[in-house]
Amino acid sequence: MRPGVSLSAEQFLLTTLIFKVAVVAILATMLARFRFFRAILLTERRDWPERLTFAAALGVPLAAGVLSRLLLNFSAADISLSGPYLAGLIAGPYAGAIVGAMVGLTALAGGEWIALPFAVGCGFAGGGLREICPKEAIWNVSPVFFTTLHRNAWRLVRRFSVDWQTILLAAVVGLELLRQALGHRFGPGRLFFLPPTNWWLWLLVLLSAVMCVVVPIKIWNTARIEHRLQEQEKLLMTARVEALASQINPHFLFNTLTSISSLIRSEPETARMLIVKLSALLRRLLRAQEHFVPLREELEAVDEYLDIEKVRFGPALRIEKDIARDTLDIVVPSMLLQPLVENSIKHGLAKKIGEGCVTIRSRLRDGHVHIEVVDNGVGMAASRLDARSRTGIGLRNVDERLRVIYGANYQLRLESLPGQGTCARVEIPELIVARAGAKPGPA
Repeated sequence: MRPGVSLSAEQFLLTTLIFKVAVVAILATMLARFRFFRAILLTERRDWPERLTFAAALGVPLAAGVLSRLLLNFSAADISLSGPYLAGLIAGPYAGAIVGAMVGLTALAGGEWIALPFAVGCGFAGGGLREICPKEAIWNVSPVFFTTLHRNAWRLVRRFSVDWQTILLAAVVGLELLRQALGHRFGPGRLFFLPPTNWWLWLLVLLSAVMCVVVPIKIWNTARIEHRLQEQEKLLMTARVEALASQINPHFLFNTLTSISSLIRSEPETARMLIVKLSALLRRLLRAQEHFVPLREELEAVDEYLDIEKVRFGPALRIEKDIARDTLDIVVPSMLLQPLVENSIKHGLAKKIGEGCVTIRSRLRDGHVHIEVVDNGVGMAASRLDARSRTGIGLRNVDERLRVIYGANYQLRLESLPGQGTCARVEIPELIVARAGAKPGPA
């Protein structure tokens, strides 16, 4: 604005109304960014601590807005009608009354003695409508409500069907008309209001009052939907991880029982020993309900599996470990290494003539733990290796679990050379926790 140029009364009122809606939108957006506030919005049945939290979160900035009007003459910050009404509509009559009392007491300090009963009444009005209307109808209120007014009116006339969106917004219009009447009757020193001077300003005043209710509802409903989608994505990921984990155990059990069955007649004592070791391993699996464990525990589970395989293969199977000490407390998905070791023994060493060796390595680099399972078995060509990674239950399971938990950039990588062996490589973000079972994510 150029120096020396002042706004007319109409221009000042129009500017104030625009800023008022903007202030409401900013406040609603800021509150929606807090997780505790979004959590309150998700449920329709709130206990008293949640109601008080909601009332404080909304009432404190609204009271500050009234104070800024009294001290700084910033009229756009005063939302003493829409604020309590909105609180009652979302959280019930008592929350609306509390917000109204916070706003009204602030205005009362400036001598506006009608402001307190009016603001509390607005809170009770919103809460009363909440009690009688369908709860989902509140969240269906839209900023473009005026585009459906003619259809709602026709539905009311033709079918005697109540449109709650129209009723909820008509109540705001009625409260604004009441404030205008009280303000003109007792004067602006007793109740704050923005007096319009012509018919189109009247429409804009009423429209701004409605928008100060509709805009926050729209913003908060969007936050509710996003929050629910995030929760559903987490539940879906948990379900997929559980499904994959439940798939790997039967696969491992089937392969081990097949190995034992081949020894029952030829080496019954060896078969009996394998059954004892298998029962100990299954007890560990039944006790371990966590989807994530420290690498130390994962290696212990692999050792129990290898005890079974060593009995089968005897001195023909050699196991080497090159585990960095700083990786032992890194959290990894449970049953991650056993399928890789099993694949090395079954497809790499079973057909090898002479001694076979499986090496397990781990290193910590650049915030990631790198784990390798290497065998000196028969190896395979690249085309066969690709087919194995797609069709093998164990390998496909490990690869999909990594992608589900950590994202598409984390996957199982296989390298193999015919006659020299195969290397299965896994990269996992570093996460060290005191309690196993916490769900890790990318660092």
